[in-house]
Amino acid sequence: MKGFRTFLLRGNVVELAVGIVVGAAFTALVSGFVKAFLTPIVGLMSGASGDYSRKAFTVSGVTFPYGAFIDATISFVIVASVIYFLVILPMNRMQERFFPKAAAAPMRECPECLTPIPQAARRCSACTAEVQQVPSENGAGHRMPSQR
Repeated sequence: MKGFRTFLLRGNVVELAVGIVVGAAFTALVSGFVKAFLTPIVGLMSGASGDYSRKAFTVSGVTFPYGAFIDATISFVIVASVIYFLVILPMNRMQERFFPKAAAAPMRECPECLTPIPQAARRCSACTAEVQQVPSENGAGHRMPSQR
């Protein structure tokens, strides 16, 4: 039981739970906004009267609720846009500013798996194979001993 309690109280688990709850609340908020404001606007623009999200057509006794699909599509686009513009873009800018890309460092391929790795690497991050260190331009580099 102690291990389970430790697992639950780790920062990542609590942060993930909070993120899911906030995300669900935000999605409900956006869905309410779409149903209350945007779906009626779509209905007005299309000439339909009443609740556009309830619009449907029937073929051979099967009902296709296309209004609900349009409602869900609008909600998805709004949620995806907010996440992209208010979370993803700022996080990418922050990472570029505070954590410069390692891609600026000279790269080479791992001889075992051909994954690009930094030239100064001693092990491949993908296959963990030991790789020979490339001598630096001033001759100060050294070679790693071969695998035992």
